[in-house]
Amino acid sequence: MTNVVLVGCLDTKGVEYGWLRERLERAGVDVVMVDTGVMGEPRVPAEVPREDVARAAGTELRELRATGDRGSAVTAMARGAEEVVLRLHAEGRLQAVLAIGGSGGTSIATRAMRALPLGVPKLMVSSMASGDVSVYVGSSDITMMYSVVDIAGINTVSAPVLANAADAAAGMAKGFAEASREVRPGQLGSGGRPLIAASMAGVTTEGVDAARERLTELGYEVLVFHVSGTGGRTLETLAGQGVFAGVLDLTLSELADELCGGILTAGPDRLTAAGRAGIPQVVSLGALDMVKFGPPETLPERARYRRVRVHNPSITVIRTTQAECTELGRLVADKLRGATGPTAVCVPLRGLSTLGAPAGPYHDPAADRALFTALREGLRGSGTAVFDYDTHINDPGFGRAAADRLHALITDRAGRAAA
Repeated sequence: MTNVVLVGCLDTKGVEYGWLRERLERAGVDVVMVDTGVMGEPRVPAEVPREDVARAAGTELRELRATGDRGSAVTAMARGAEEVVLRLHAEGRLQAVLAIGGSGGTSIATRAMRALPLGVPKLMVSSMASGDVSVYVGSSDITMMYSVVDIAGINTVSAPVLANAADAAAGMAKGFAEASREVRPGQLGSGGRPLIAASMAGVTTEGVDAARERLTELGYEVLVFHVSGTGGRTLETLAGQGVFAGVLDLTLSELADELCGGILTAGPDRLTAAGRAGIPQVVSLGALDMVKFGPPETLPERARYRRVRVHNPSITVIRTTQAECTELGRLVADKLRGATGPTAVCVPLRGLSTLGAPAGPYHDPAADRALFTALREGLRGSGTAVFDYDTHINDPGFGRAAADRLHALITDRAGRAAA
């Protein structure tokens, strides 16, 4: 059986969801309708009624109605929808999820979609899809489709848009069911190779590329994440799902942005998921010598008198100070002390980026030493090994050495488990 799960408010969008159900069934898939409406009466029946969705959120529909607070009702039904779709997925009753809506319906449905594993088809048709959709997509693989007109009836414009969405969801569901392979803990990459996550920026590319090539030689498939904020969040999300056999986190510039107010932060949870999940990880300090801002004219006043470098027309960077590097060393140590799996840190003593290389504009041995010292002090007695290399982070030998260390952690753990 191949199911497309429809998630939406069947009081305000019931006609449109009924139309989608018919289109999907004609395309040869079954439909599980999840009603997230609250105030009005549903206009079409649902396999999962709104009362069940409210209970999944830990409340009752009558209580949500009694408050008359739309915001709290939307929040509760989003929480309930998340629980419902996760249950349907666990039961094998969800091969794709499709939703339509405005801002409220999009908020509800995409929260549920974001909770599903990578690879499960997720399609959101929304009147909000032509703008910034980061709040809806997050670090997931949701496909956003612009509705062009508001979702208010079936008309000359909405009919082909919704038909395309239904046909796309049906096709994705069938393909997903045929593949019968989702992202699961311990899943292997293509050709049966274990997956490794690696973090990279333009200023650490050469070192990370050398590590990636070495890990490929050792039999791994390496997924590289650009530390753009979204990239780091995605790495954390997938690590938390147990997708990776190991994490090679050589580039941590998102932590500097988080600490110093840069624009490419991945949030306060960066560098925590692999440790919580017990995944072997090798960490370095790549690009902690800089903080990223937008074009030069957007630099905050406090940053204008620092060492400023135009990285490209969209990104301007400033050099982290000695005091900031001390704080970053403590921050990295604090995060790694919570790791439950094997962890090692590789320190490139001669520079953390192309800009921080000897003779580079951000070469600052005193600031780097402050970072290294705070890191070592913070990790003392933690069980996390720190290895110094008298090289620059983009030295190919450093990348290969970091890769070999990660391989050793993975194989040692596997050997202990088999013993």
